[in-house]
Amino acid sequence: MRNCSARSVSITKKINKEGSMSKEDVIETEGKVVEVLPKTQFRVILNNGHEILAYLGGKLRINNIRILEGDKVKIEMSPYDLTKGRIIYRNK
Repeated sequence: MRNCSARSVSITKKINKEGSMSKEDVIETEGKVVEVLPKTQFRVILNNGHEILAYLGGKLRINNIRILEGDKVKIEMSPYDLTKGRIIYRNK
């Protein structure tokens, strides 16, 4: 884990045998839900001010965790598309 300039951003890197990064690389950050959209999608503002479209992760769907406007959430994002993310945890 690395902290970048006092913001809680961690990057998980898995390196395969050739030394390149694999597709499981994710960026974890936190944000706040500002709008609830249909089909378990949410508009989230990250701690660094960027706004992304996030969907509910598998374990949260299975356990029927409800997320409302104003909830603080933990997001996983792919380094290839920084405009979309997956909600993996809901803070209380």
